[in-house]
Amino acid sequence: MKLHILGIAGTFMGGVAALARELGHEVEGSDQAVYPPMSTQLERLGISLQQGYLPEHISPDCDTVVVGNALSRGNPAVEAVLDSGRAYTSGAEWLRDNVLPGRDVLAVAGTHGKTTTTTILAYLLEAAGLHPGFLIGGVAEDFGVSARLGGPVSRLPSPVSRPPFVVEADEYDTAFFDKRSKFVHYRPLVAILNNLEYDHADIFPDVAAIQRQFHHLVRTVPGRGRLVVNGEDPRLAEVLAMGCWTPVERFGIDGQCADGGRLDWQARLDAADGSVFTVIHHGRELGQSHWPLLGRHNVMNALAALAAANAIGVDVAGVLPSLAAFRSVKRRMELVGERDGIAVYDDFAHHPTAIATTLAGLRARVGDARIVVAMEPRSNSMRMGAHADALAPSLDLADAVVFLHRPGLAWDAGAVVSALRGEGRAVADVEALVATLRGLVRPGDHVVFMSNGGFDAAPRRFLAALEP
Repeated sequence: MKLHILGIAGTFMGGVAALARELGHEVEGSDQAVYPPMSTQLERLGISLQQGYLPEHISPDCDTVVVGNALSRGNPAVEAVLDSGRAYTSGAEWLRDNVLPGRDVLAVAGTHGKTTTTTILAYLLEAAGLHPGFLIGGVAEDFGVSARLGGPVSRLPSPVSRPPFVVEADEYDTAFFDKRSKFVHYRPLVAILNNLEYDHADIFPDVAAIQRQFHHLVRTVPGRGRLVVNGEDPRLAEVLAMGCWTPVERFGIDGQCADGGRLDWQARLDAADGSVFTVIHHGRELGQSHWPLLGRHNVMNALAALAAANAIGVDVAGVLPSLAAFRSVKRRMELVGERDGIAVYDDFAHHPTAIATTLAGLRARVGDARIVVAMEPRSNSMRMGAHADALAPSLDLADAVVFLHRPGLAWDAGAVVSALRGEGRAVADVEALVATLRGLVRPGDHVVFMSNGGFDAAPRRFLAALEP
């Protein structure tokens, strides 16, 4: 079968492309913006892609067009597909129909940390010898790809009866013709509910609308399965109060659930930066982990993944030591290089909570060293101004911030800059951003580039500008 994937360079659709290619399908695609790491993965897989959504980019002999959720009615390629009467589907539907049958699905949902938690869970199952299939919203350093079908397993632990597949379960809508959240298509045996905050202002009017979608996911998890839920999150407690038919295990660090209950899984932070922690299950210590990730939020991600692995019979104490070699996923506080004592990181954080927790982890690691943030407000919620009031407080731990204020931003970056604790500036393009940073930084600084888009390769351009 030959597929054309519209939006192929997105992290989810790029994973769909990799899975389709592994299944033996012929795959082509197109996208408006093409940038690493997904463009690199597609090139390595030999998948041809075209820049721009032109109808002529879709080969006449394509059997099916897989439509990404970034495309809307009025898009020339979408209109051409509809007018031609050719078969089309969404990425989530294609995954459900072509990959997930015959597999036990472990789904990772939440406003923050989905990609990292999905990667940790796949890594733990690999360490346990289960050779899982997975689809991750980023390229996992330890696997070298964002998606794979997985291998045969000689013995499956109870209650798993079929090969496991780990999927990043996004609450964003499915496609222009299916406004349900993508995760309702996956019907998991185990679902992680990592956290829940307001986001995606372009499709959700309020947090209650997101909670309803999370409850749709809860409704699909069978009684023999498991819900692994952040016990510290009051909004998730409200979701479960809408009705729950599956055993629940709650995880957290502070020892108390938002609903007053007790945590099943707990972590004790043995280092302030989160690089050392002890795992406790029902009051019993299972072991200590020394690992390379930073921050309380990443310890929570690890705890969720460990609880989910345990839910399908994995010996947590046995796989916990493997986290020492875990390398996470590209663009999650990825150190892209150092020049003259200046460390440069590329990070995906694009929500105020994620920004604050990421910087807290870095601050705990670097102490009094200066942290400089370069930020591109790129997500739909950011561009619409849904997080504008929370943005300056989320950057309190930064000593200096430079915003890329592109034309069309719907809010006043100047008001955010003036509210920053540290030094702040706004610039109109990446060239000015790199030049501004070059004048700001000094040896010993840690420079963090934050964007959920390509950022015009700004981290590497800045690194090159530091060359003598």
